[in-house]
Amino acid sequence: MKDNQLLRYSRHILLPEIEYSGQEKLLNSHCLIIGAGGLGSPVSIYLASSGIGKITICDFDDVDISNLQRQILHSDNSIGTNKAISASNFLNKVNPEIIITPIAKKLNIHEMTDIANEADVIIDCSDNFETRYALNKIAFSLKKPLVSGAAIKFDGQISVFDFRKMSSPCYECLFPDTNTEEELRCADHGVFSPIVGIIGSTQAAEAIKIILDIGNSLMGRLLLFNAKDMTWKTITIVKDKSCNVCSI
Repeated sequence: MKDNQLLRYSRHILLPEIEYSGQEKLLNSHCLIIGAGGLGSPVSIYLASSGIGKITICDFDDVDISNLQRQILHSDNSIGTNKAISASNFLNKVNPEIIITPIAKKLNIHEMTDIANEADVIIDCSDNFETRYALNKIAFSLKKPLVSGAAIKFDGQISVFDFRKMSSPCYECLFPDTNTEEELRCADHGVFSPIVGIIGSTQAAEAIKIILDIGNSLMGRLLLFNAKDMTWKTITIVKDKSCNVCSI
């Protein structure tokens, strides 16, 4: 680690749970972030600031003025720019010493699997069930940890599906794919700006904990947050023996 890195990450290095060796581990790690919007913004900013050595961020959408209320990766100057490219521009300023790889197109499942196979942690910051189910299957097939988050209106949720462990439930154990799920879109229902910051920051914390093997992750638990009442609730997730994904 260079002298300037020792200074940059000194507050991490001071933590007994991280120290020099832990920070080196972060610098040698690779996180894949799917979605450079409301959740992807705080996730990627904190991971970049923390010294994750390589971040791949995927988003095929372009920045719209309606995104700026909560998607803090982007600014007025980013409007019309692909979100992954805009994110890369921002993150390179946050930490120019790490590698940011933007992917600015919609990937098929084979392309996504190839990219995910290179990552240590997959972080789902998408906003639709189709992507969530696909990432769940990919992470399970590759035996990679998946950090899943969602936010709408004043509510947010987060969980970890750690497929390195046989005991981990999966996203479909929690939300079985019946093809009847109603999509709640921010464009239709609205979203309280700080909620994505709270959930996204928690996703970043879980990803870092997984890499460093610190404490207990949210595997087997769904953490629910309501911003109106400022309440957190935890629901236990049980592995479904008849799950179409992880029981196979």
